[in-house]
Amino acid sequence: MSKLRAAVIGAGYLGRFHAQKYAALPESDLVAVVDRDGERAASVATELGCEALTDHRNLVGRVDVVSVVVPTRLHHAVALDMLRAGIHVLVEKPITATLDEARQLVDTAAERDLRLQVGHLERFNPAVQALSDRIETPLFIESHRLAPFNPRGADVSVVLDLMIHDIDIILTLVGQPVQRIDANGVPVISNDIDIANARLQFENGCVANVTASRVSQKSERKMRLFQQSGYIALDFQARSLDIRRTGDGEQHPGIPNIESEQVSFEAGDALLTEIEAFLDSVQQGSRPIVSGEDGLQALQTAMEIGRLLRSNPMLDRIMASADTRMR
Repeated sequence: MSKLRAAVIGAGYLGRFHAQKYAALPESDLVAVVDRDGERAASVATELGCEALTDHRNLVGRVDVVSVVVPTRLHHAVALDMLRAGIHVLVEKPITATLDEARQLVDTAAERDLRLQVGHLERFNPAVQALSDRIETPLFIESHRLAPFNPRGADVSVVLDLMIHDIDIILTLVGQPVQRIDANGVPVISNDIDIANARLQFENGCVANVTASRVSQKSERKMRLFQQSGYIALDFQARSLDIRRTGDGEQHPGIPNIESEQVSFEAGDALLTEIEAFLDSVQQGSRPIVSGEDGLQALQTAMEIGRLLRSNPMLDRIMASADTRMR
């Protein structure tokens, strides 16, 4: 197949990495990097030998695919322009800032038979990809995603910044509608929720307990999945699975033996794999691994968690106290 003409819209920290991947892959030809800051666009474009632009609309007719790596509030407007121009879109997570915006992108892509992929990067972690052969019916899931504070993600709550990764994975693994959500969280450093916990109960009875913090002293990204035959501990950072399952024998009368298996995966390039998958879905005309519908579903759950967090009367007192201290 001929190379796909590609561009990256947004030449910031992550956008530069997107551009590097398109430039390196044999399936794509990086045509341009776009950023409102002309100097920033020129810096990345010079590094990779492509054109620098300041208006994404100048890509129309010149590219087949784009990555949209701009602030979340701009995802909808930029991605919609590209879809309406017949260009396939990989948009960073969360898909958009609102559900209505996300639905419009999903509908527009479907109407024009275009691929819309959402950048939930953890789906391309090799340990996550290996789960599919080992998961039966999850009964209980527990996840922790902890990180030190980083101003780069502080334009949204910790739910949309960090927790949404685990929400997306859990929704995919369970494959059932969410029946009930309970949530708690507070701001600590920023003016938005910095640490949160949510309990998701699914229609089939599965429960997921999800914690995310961006005010921790250490980084930790772990998930444990319990099912009838045993459990799986997933370490995203170590790219490993610790699997415990019931065996044929008995360790005590009526208590089965427990067999264990540890699987580790070599360090890969999840972003490169993500972009390769996007390009492949465009060439094959197939559903992206993380589709626009997946991004919408994750956003819908995250937004409901956010609504519940903000309805907590304790949060009003905390915010009022913070405002007083600021004065």
